[in-house]
Parts: sequence; C-alpha cells; structure tokens
Amino acid sequence: MRTALCGGTGFIGSALARTLSARGDEVWIITRSKPAAPAAGLLYATWEDWQSDPDLTGPLDAIVNLSGETIGRRWTPAAKSRILSSRTEAAARIADIAGRMRQPPAVLVGASAISLYGHAESSGGRYPPPCDESSPPLPQDFLSKTIVDWEAAADRIPIERIVKLRIGLALGKGGGSFPMLSLPTKLFAGGRLGSGRQGMPWIHIDDIVGLILFCLDTETISGPVNAVAPETVDNDAFGRTLAKVMHRPYWLHAPAWAIRAALGEMSALLLTGQFAVPCKALEHGYRFRYPRLSEALENLV
Repeated sequence: MRTALCGGTGFIGSALARTLSARGDEVWIITRSKPAAPAAGLLYATWEDWQSDPDLTGPLDAIVNLSGETIGRRWTPAAKSRILSSRTEAAARIADIAGRMRQPPAVLVGASAISLYGHAESSGGRYPPPCDESSPPLPQDFLSKTIVDWEAAADRIPIERIVKLRIGLALGKGGGSFPMLSLPTKLFAGGRLGSGRQGMPWIHIDDIVGLILFCLDTETISGPVNAVAPETVDNDAFGRTLAKVMHRPYWLHAPAWAIRAALGEMSALLLTGQFAVPCKALEHGYRFRYPRLSEALENLV
C-alpha cells in the first residue's frame, strides 16, 4: 500500500511507520517536526512538512491521522487551545488535500480517544456496563469535549471509509505514558490514585499498531472502533497488577486533593476514566496479542 501517515514521529506513529515499512508499504510521513536523521527501519519512507502543503495528489491507498499536540503538559488556556486546534486543523488540512485529489484514498484511520464516553467508576469491586462503539458520547470535561470536536472534524473529510480509533491508555517501552506511570511502583511507592475506582482502559502498543493495520486492510470496518484491550480494570486493579508483576509493594495512596493541587485541570487524566470493550474489533475477527493486563505488563517489565 501507499500510505500517508500524519503524525508519524510520535510514540504510536513511529511504531506504526516501522511496521508499515517492514511489510513493504510506501509510507509518506507528514509531520510538523521532521527529524534531522530519520529513524532506522524506515526503508520506504518519504518525509513531508505540514507547512509546505504536502504534495499527495498522486495515487494514495490510505491515510492514517495521528496528529495532535500532546495532552501531557499542564492545561493552561494556551495549551488547551493548541490541543484542540492541532487536531481540528490537521483534519481540515487532510480534508483539503483529499478534496483536491483526482482519486481520494479508500480509507482514513484517524486517532480519537476513549475519554469521549465520559467518566465511570467501579462500585464495591463491581464494574458498570462497559461502553462499546454504540454508546453515545458523554462530554463532561475539556478532554472529552475536544474529542467530540475532533471526531466531527474527521467526519468532514471527503473519504468514503473513515475509521475513528478511540484509543485507551497506550502501554509501551520507551515512550507513551507507561514509563512515568510505572515509575512510582518501580521506586517502591506504588498505590492507588484518588478513589482507585476510576476505569483505566488500556492497550499494548503492539495491539494499537495491529488494530490500525487491521482497520486499513478490513474493508467492512468503518466508524468508531474502541482501541482497548478486552480486559477491563479500574485504577486500583491496574496498580495492584503492576506491583505484582514488578515484585514491588502496593501501599502508598495518592489522595485526589493532592493530585488536583499538583496538576490542576489536567488531573482528570489520572482521576477519571472509562470502562470500554473493543466489540467491533472482536466481531470482525481481530485477535489481540495482549488481551490480559498481566500479560501486557509482563512483556513491558
């Protein structure tokens, strides 16, 4: 395939670019920050800059859009504006490019996020019914409202088959949230965050890449797809599993008020969560490499 990859230098994008290249695809990486030396393993990659009006008017089989300002910095008004505009403007640029192509690509796979479903907590060890792709959006805070706007911008792209990949907590080595998430446990200071009852939808980086490839290649998949592992856990269960795998104690509770004082509005990333299941992926035959949390963490640790 000849695939345009928008946001190909981030944690997920880099892993996807290497995998696409390894299977022989021609990858056009469109980025705001082209590296001085392209990463190893990109045998069939061409680099384009967002600022120079990428020339993608030739034959193109697919577009993958992972563009967006990181949400891992303090949410000042300026940062919130960049988080939203970087996502909606990238979708608008893709819509413009696709609209000018003689033959638009057959499929667009665009990143979204599981936070769209709002907040959910467990109760007495019981989890509420998980959200699947038919569940309605429940925008309750800045992040979930941003995702609603992000998906609406994607829907305006003139491509017949659009897949909106609602990604959970991405777990991988050397990037993403896992190194910082596991650091307290590594330092013998693991424990629940806030109530510990907030849902913690997760997925291994290998399965994110696998799902993107699966969606590119499976012509019957379109619309929202939950990119989460089948096993649902809350924050407390996640932390206990991590401590067990790392052979560390699990004892230090971080109260919600302290997290809010340290992170402000961004504390929602740690104190709220969702329970979700990947119904559409499973129904179409995708087989998760890491369906259980303990297996995923053992691989990473």
